[in-house]
Amino acid sequence: MIDLSTLDKWSLGKCFDHSVLPKQTREADIRAGCREAVAYNCAAFYSASTYWTPIVVEELAGTDVLVATGIDFAWGASPAVLKAAETEYAVKVGCQAVDIVINVGALKDGRYDLITEELTVFKQAAGPALTKAILEVCFLTDDEIATACKIVAEVGLDYAKTSTGQFEGPSMNQFLVMKKTLEDTPVKLKVAGVKFPRPQNAYTFILAGTDLIGTRAAVEIIEALDQMRAIGLVPAYRGPVN
Repeated sequence: MIDLSTLDKWSLGKCFDHSVLPKQTREADIRAGCREAVAYNCAAFYSASTYWTPIVVEELAGTDVLVATGIDFAWGASPAVLKAAETEYAVKVGCQAVDIVINVGALKDGRYDLITEELTVFKQAAGPALTKAILEVCFLTDDEIATACKIVAEVGLDYAKTSTGQFEGPSMNQFLVMKKTLEDTPVKLKVAGVKFPRPQNAYTFILAGTDLIGTRAAVEIIEALDQMRAIGLVPAYRGPVN
């Protein structure tokens, strides 16, 4: 669990996957977003498509910010074979982290075999890349969220992620269902689609136990750290743990 009292703004950056995802994205937006991710020491930079990956690779060269993208973003309805092919291509062109959107319709129809299949071939295709499964919890019941998390753990992915951020974000209750389901597994948690007011809600999810926040607003949230400390939402800084 992240101890915010040990983090300054620079070290806090590794709690965030920065992204530029709007449909009207231009090359200049991607390059600017990459540079923000580097300047704020983020964990990764995400684009919505491997179309942008060569530019992201160029911008992040020589840094420890991971090159990342979404797979079957943002609907997740493609067959498993296409998701695997997209993942393989993403890694081939330089992605070090890949987030797959699960087939929400199949999950709601009880086709757990299909979810298991698509996550299994995704993991195989990802090879050494970090793997994250996006549940899109706004469309799911608590039981469906728990079921999806169990499949993520069984397949052995690195993260379960709440949302793409393109629809309604997660509630705290939905996140806590994920946390409880995965508490005895090595699967980590990623929150995306943080609702307004973003800084307050983002820090609340960190305090509740998420390992990563995926957001287009990483800069805004990191810059709000001092304000969040001033109002008492985030504990005072006591320095890094040796």
